[in-house]
Amino acid sequence: MIQYNFKGLTLSYKNAPVTIRERVALSEKDIQFLVEKWKNLEDIQDIFVISTCNRTELYYASENNYDTLLIKDIKIYKKIDFNLTDYFIPFDSTEHTISHLFAVALGLESQVIGDLQIINQVKKSYQISADLNVAGAFLHRLLHSIFFTNKKVTQETSFRTGAASTSYASVALIDDFASQIQTPQVLIVGIGEIGTDVVKNLKDNFIGKVTIINRTAEKARQLAEETNFEYVMWENLATEIEKADIIVSSVAKNEPLITKKLLEKIKIHSYKYFIDLSMPRSVEADIEDISGVILYNIDQIQSKADEALQKRIVAIPDVKAIMNQSLTEFYDWSKEMEISPTIQKLKNALEQIRQEELDRYSKKITENEMQLVEQITKNMMQKIIKYPTLQLKAACKRGEADTLIEVLSDLFNLEKNNQEQNVF
Repeated sequence: MIQYNFKGLTLSYKNAPVTIRERVALSEKDIQFLVEKWKNLEDIQDIFVISTCNRTELYYASENNYDTLLIKDIKIYKKIDFNLTDYFIPFDSTEHTISHLFAVALGLESQVIGDLQIINQVKKSYQISADLNVAGAFLHRLLHSIFFTNKKVTQETSFRTGAASTSYASVALIDDFASQIQTPQVLIVGIGEIGTDVVKNLKDNFIGKVTIINRTAEKARQLAEETNFEYVMWENLATEIEKADIIVSSVAKNEPLITKKLLEKIKIHSYKYFIDLSMPRSVEADIEDISGVILYNIDQIQSKADEALQKRIVAIPDVKAIMNQSLTEFYDWSKEMEISPTIQKLKNALEQIRQEELDRYSKKITENEMQLVEQITKNMMQKIIKYPTLQLKAACKRGEADTLIEVLSDLFNLEKNNQEQNVF
């Protein structure tokens, strides 16, 4: 068991509805503000916060439990009027905290298994912690272990293959279409849950012009502001369809919104691609009778997503095997980190003895002889320290390091020697 006190709290789609997650979600600016505040706590370090549309999680190292305080600070900062402690779930051990963060970063805990974006969000959060100097040796090693494991998963499994959700599959299709167009223009018609997901995914994946149109203009304005895209009023629908190369429709309507009759009034200079994500369908199937018009419906897109998802599900055992190997290596490193203070104290104790003996004879030998003795005694000390160090590392793997640390401390009176050195 790791002695390091690394704690964590999770609020996710597994235990909180979207209405709660939206209220709690933290922007990069929010995370920076809160981490700056928390770094001033007396004995806290390795602070790490990740917040996405599906989860908000807090990680920190401390002998004390600050769970209640951290949740309270978020509640006050976000002006939340309900009991947040009902939704944040703490982990029961350092090992649980570490393994959960690994699983989250790799996409094993994502709502869409193998989420391609989560690792980038983890990297951004890590950068914030590093910039604010709240990442110590433990967190640095942990995150780099995760990044290395993610690279291995990508290279050795099919876990990152294809787009495994409707919105991701739609964005992949948009990218395919856009690659054939010099200056692609995309129009998003309707921003329900799927439409909003498509827009947010396009923010990170698309180079081109994106315009949002929605019956409720204010909702379109807010999303456009969040993503740095443009929005237009609903009455301009026909004009915007004429200007766009790729039109994504996800409108809740009993009859088609985009019809063959509507498109026959529009000038189509080159190919125009329609992606219908609505059910019932919001784009008439017979628009493909018009030259240059190509239509993909939700069944075709979902079929691609399901195929990709199945490949990812099949790859899960391989991903977990790679992750478990990385966890074992990290745990071994963590245990060795716990013995490093004892090794350093032992080195200091031996070095003190060496220096005292050198001082005793320094006036009785020549400078050249002194240099030789200096080198000989240093080599002797390195050989003496080597065996206890190897034994301590072996004891770590057996879970018996505490006993050996105690024996070494008693034999060499390490605590007393260390206190004496600190005085000077």
